[in-house]
Amino acid sequence: MTDHYDPLETRDPAERERELIGKVAAQVAHAKSSTPAYAKMLADTQAMEIDSAAAIGSIPVTRKTELLALQRETLPFGGFSAVSGSDLSYIFASPGPIYEPGTRRPDFWRFARTLYAAGFRQGDIVQNCFSYHLTPAGAMADSGAHALGCSVIPAGVGQTELQVQTIGDLKPNGYVGTPSFLKIILEKADEMEIDVSSIVKGLVSGEALPAPLQSAFSARGIDLYQCYATADLGLIAYETTAREGLVIDEGIYLEIVRPGSGEPVTDGEVGEVVVTSLNPDYPLIRFATGDLSAILPGTSPCGRTNRRIKGWMGRADQTVKIRGMFVHPEQVNKVIKRHPEIVRARLIVDWIEQRDSMRLQCETDRGDAQLAAAVAESIRDICKLRGETEFVAVGSLPNDGKVIDDIRSYN
Repeated sequence: MTDHYDPLETRDPAERERELIGKVAAQVAHAKSSTPAYAKMLADTQAMEIDSAAAIGSIPVTRKTELLALQRETLPFGGFSAVSGSDLSYIFASPGPIYEPGTRRPDFWRFARTLYAAGFRQGDIVQNCFSYHLTPAGAMADSGAHALGCSVIPAGVGQTELQVQTIGDLKPNGYVGTPSFLKIILEKADEMEIDVSSIVKGLVSGEALPAPLQSAFSARGIDLYQCYATADLGLIAYETTAREGLVIDEGIYLEIVRPGSGEPVTDGEVGEVVVTSLNPDYPLIRFATGDLSAILPGTSPCGRTNRRIKGWMGRADQTVKIRGMFVHPEQVNKVIKRHPEIVRARLIVDWIEQRDSMRLQCETDRGDAQLAAAVAESIRDICKLRGETEFVAVGSLPNDGKVIDDIRSYN
């Protein structure tokens, strides 16, 4: 028995980077030839020229709003799926609604890797309490468990008393689902006086797992691990025995970008998670998740050599309404790009003297009245609103991924 799912997890990091860049280039070529959406969106992108991280960073970002709009025009997948007809196993409907495909490709969402890291092995019996209703969460866990040779109880959510009775009768040793529902099941089992101590391992996702709650599960003999996944992309990153951040999945190329810009940030800086899926059936290219995270330094003590992220750190969509006008992170980034003297900036929105106020805090070593006036003019031109300029020292703005900080209080 090995601690790692496959040799990909322990590759030399430089080797992995070279191979992933090559796979992204191939995926771009495939997406352009196999999907109408990317044939149009990537018309100016030449796959043969993608030979570095910087080249990948120049590819246009795909946003969920674009996906939704194109799906409204061309149902069900907006021209992003490379398969159709009898090759489809599933058509899922997530909130929006956003429609996602599922195909007969084994472990389509790559969940076997995170389940293995959480201690699941062939012969385990898994109580799968992710939803089977319209969204793919239940199928994600099923496909990964089956790839490992586990048996699955398709429990879904709800019917708590039946869930407890099933655990008591069938003695599954693993749980997958949200941590809050596991807590509900355990409390109901206590109330019903049914022994559910057969569950000793678990994989949770979909919500936070605070340390006190994890400790409470551990006290009951349940070793829980977390993973980060989306309906569109499948597995993105997963927790290991090291308990230090989340290791990035081997089946994707992940970047952290400045919200609203698509430009990669330096390691350690908080930004938006952007993922290129290497699944040929649904080749999402530089897909913006809308989630914030940051790259952790170094490699995991568990022996896996892929990069790690801190985990979910909030949402990247920071759009605000000021004096009846919407201001988006993309607009703030346009202001910044007009002035190369600005290293980094953040728009502060406040409520002062019974009216909305905004000022752009700019990190720069060359702030003067002339630059302040030029930046203020750019704010008016791009955001269609008046705003002040404030110069601050380089490196003084918080590292939290915020491009717009709404601090208005109406008390």
